[in-house]
Amino acid sequence: MAAIETRTKRAAVIYNPVKVDLKRLRREVAKSEKTAGWLSSLWLPTEVDDSGTAQARQAIAERVDVVLVAGGDGTVRAVAQGLRGSGVALALLPAGTGNVLARNLDISVMQLAASVQTAFTGVDRAIDMGVIELERADHSRETHAFVALAGLGLDAKMIANTRPELKRRVGWLAYVDAIARSMRDSEKIRMRYRLDSGEERVMSVHTILVGNVGLLPGNVLLLPDAEVDDGLFDIVTLRPEGFGGWAQIWLKITWENGVLRRSSVGRRLVGYAREVRTLRYLRGRRISVRLDRAEDFELDGDDFGLVLAFDAHVDPASLIVRVPAL
Repeated sequence: MAAIETRTKRAAVIYNPVKVDLKRLRREVAKSEKTAGWLSSLWLPTEVDDSGTAQARQAIAERVDVVLVAGGDGTVRAVAQGLRGSGVALALLPAGTGNVLARNLDISVMQLAASVQTAFTGVDRAIDMGVIELERADHSRETHAFVALAGLGLDAKMIANTRPELKRRVGWLAYVDAIARSMRDSEKIRMRYRLDSGEERVMSVHTILVGNVGLLPGNVLLLPDAEVDDGLFDIVTLRPEGFGGWAQIWLKITWENGVLRRSSVGRRLVGYAREVRTLRYLRGRRISVRLDRAEDFELDGDDFGLVLAFDAHVDPASLIVRVPAL
């Protein structure tokens, strides 16, 4: 009879030194790995010039069984990019201001001990990732992956205008200041776009967001039909005209999406609601966009500079995430 190979499991912890209480994190990981009977974890800090992609690939090379990520949305995106398609699970230890992916997977963003325990005792779930090719103003191209949202317009300008020192002091509230300054730019973005294999269309927008998830911080349900594992992007364009247009958008997002869609009766009422011109939803597996001029762009809450065009497609079930066992 052939001998059965056994191997003690081991985790890697990729952490942003600026975002985490390292002493507390080491203590919680040590407790959970001991209880689970795992080897001591591999510890890999992020660096200024690498937010986690190289560290994720090092963890794969070390044959770890799960990668714990302690950091903000940018760190999660970078580590996920490195783990994409590897089959190695990612476990979220939220430590930023947004924690968008964790919120959409019902993973605690407040209880570190519970998040660490999930890394060692949870179950694996396959989710989609977005892969996007950006074209810069000089026509150079680069490819990235993302897990939550990509976009341009108000969303990207808000992130570009967020003052780092204010964000460190007040967290998510810093975006309120950035939104106020970004909304002064009322100039619309003229774009040509193609969804899947459809015809090329022209649209003028204030903002376009390509989403793999729908729930934002503050319990804002921006993309009510978005699912992390449906093989589709949910896309929203905002086209407000003055204060009335913004009020119409806010009412739809907060009332229809945030209240009505959370109950069966409410969802039936939404079915009778009139669509508003200022907000339009699209769905597809691929979207290509070309702009008349270069605009600020963001991926998973990080400023990615100016782009002239982008091409994004869904990579289905390409990331394994460790989630709480039922």
